[in-house]
Amino acid sequence: MLASLFLALTFAACGRKDTTTGNSDSTPPNGAASATGAPAAPATGNVVVVELNSDAAGNYFKPAKFEVHRGDVIRFTLKSGVHNVHFLPDSNAGKSNLPAASDMLQLPDQTLDIPVNFVPGTYYFQCDPHAALGMMGHVKVDD
Repeated sequence: MLASLFLALTFAACGRKDTTTGNSDSTPPNGAASATGAPAAPATGNVVVVELNSDAAGNYFKPAKFEVHRGDVIRFTLKSGVHNVHFLPDSNAGKSNLPAASDMLQLPDQTLDIPVNFVPGTYYFQCDPHAALGMMGHVKVDD
């Protein structure tokens, strides 16, 4: 009897996909970003993957400079370390619709999807704990 209960609970747990990130609302604030382990790409546009790394070379985004188009998604993917992504208003003066600073990504292959709904221009981002160590990047948005 106990073995049957254990098996039933094990199968139920294995079949459940938990994608919560601490926000009970599954819709990200302002539709700007989604931090989950599951892909959240739009029906149109490309997904541009940017890795977040900590290794012997330091703390860095790979690539740190890239170009996207409106309708694309930037998928920040944690490879090693603990990082966040922050499009600072001070570094993006005059720009609107910036996503809020993300929570810390802590699990390998954890992702943060940011739909590109910015007006064309260059946007700067950083990892807050590692910005002083040079973990910064920029993305050019074209129509």
